[in-house]
Amino acid sequence: MARPAEKPARTPAKVPNDSGVAPAAADLASPAVDLELLAADLAASNENIATAGAVTRHMMAALGFIARRNALASACGDGEFFATEDFPFAAVLEHNWTLIRGEVARLMMRKDFAAFTEAAADPLTLAQDRGWRTAPLLSYGLRSEALIAQCPQTWRLLQGVPGLIGAMFSVLEPGRFLPPHRGPYNGLLRLHLGLIVPDEPDKVGIRVAGHIRPWQEGRALIFDDTLEHEVWNDTAQTRVVLHLDFARPLRRPARLLNWLVLRSFVFRPFIREGLYRARWWERRFYREAQAMRAAAGAAASAANAQRGEAVSA
Repeated sequence: MARPAEKPARTPAKVPNDSGVAPAAADLASPAVDLELLAADLAASNENIATAGAVTRHMMAALGFIARRNALASACGDGEFFATEDFPFAAVLEHNWTLIRGEVARLMMRKDFAAFTEAAADPLTLAQDRGWRTAPLLSYGLRSEALIAQCPQTWRLLQGVPGLIGAMFSVLEPGRFLPPHRGPYNGLLRLHLGLIVPDEPDKVGIRVAGHIRPWQEGRALIFDDTLEHEVWNDTAQTRVVLHLDFARPLRRPARLLNWLVLRSFVFRPFIREGLYRARWWERRFYREAQAMRAAAGAAASAANAQRGEAVSA
């Protein structure tokens, strides 16, 4: 399958430093997105000089250690995509996909857009491409009770997903795409179940590392989101998938350590992606973590360039 034409590169806007005022509990639990506020945050910053604080450095170091343990203890191997046959719950979702599609279709037909929020692969992408909307049912223990009440069959089926961390309906509008990005923590795997997919597989799909797959209605894709991935919809129709994050199958004792990480309030800013708007503390930690990753990537690129020059010489 040929990959679509290259999209223009986009430079994420930067987020200014947040105040040290702690948020109210209601703000942490609310899934609502204040687009105007966030757009203002993104527009008025000088993040080029962002540096990581001591807390972020320690958290990133700890998470890196745990991620290395996860890689050695993976019970499902490595790779871009994983065989759905190795995950029995995927077959159950595929068998009942029409029930799930019926519930999300009713939401969309009623134009119940209160359930859908603008979302992005990371907070910095949000104001750049408002073509991705989500309706979150679950995010790290935070449940959207109103949406669950409207999608009872979907919620019932999700109870059979071991280690479920996040669940949402993901809507990619016509002509939209999400630029290359990656998740920061390998203790999770991601599943996309095709619900409404344009019948143009050469124009709508997902690339994970060097592999491209189209979505198919009623079929699941399971992949490692820590590898660079991007998605596109170059058709005139909307694409909708059920988007799940669940704990990667690991051997003991890494399984227990991963369980603790995924349920830890402290680590959420580093592993949470796209389900609810990042709050003040998440934006701060995320910004610092991104700065660390960018610096590490630049150092690695420079080292590779030096090695290339040495070889050519």
